[in-house]
Amino acid sequence: MTWQVALVAGAAPIPAEPALLARAEPVHRQLRPHLADDYAATMAGIFADGGEMIVAMNSAGDVAGVAVYRCFRNTFSGVRFYVDDLVVDVSQRSSGVGKAMLAWMRQEAARRGANGLQLESGTQRTQAHKFYFREGFVINAFSFKQDF
Repeated sequence: MTWQVALVAGAAPIPAEPALLARAEPVHRQLRPHLADDYAATMAGIFADGGEMIVAMNSAGDVAGVAVYRCFRNTFSGVRFYVDDLVVDVSQRSSGVGKAMLAWMRQEAARRGANGLQLESGTQRTQAHKFYFREGFVINAFSFKQDF
């Protein structure tokens, strides 16, 4: 199957497309069930902070995958293209959806001057890790967290 990747919300001043955002919500919640009930408002805040979103859809327009990412500069990476969320609908996994979204993001990252993609994945997500390794990702750092 061929997947079409579409921009839901991009870098300012590209606003979110409300209908597509609403169709993305159920898939996004498979990864982030804790998101506030007002998904559109939550995502508006993410977009205002520099987050952007793409979805992968089939020919009928059904959303099968969601990715949230941001592009910024830091002292370590220079131009950093960071993937906040990458989720494929559980019924569509291993069908090329994630691969299509990564291909789109690789192209966009290169267009913006980044030298790669970066992401974090919870230690419990072993199936996702297998996918990332197949796609050429490597573990290059530890991620530390302190709750307060």
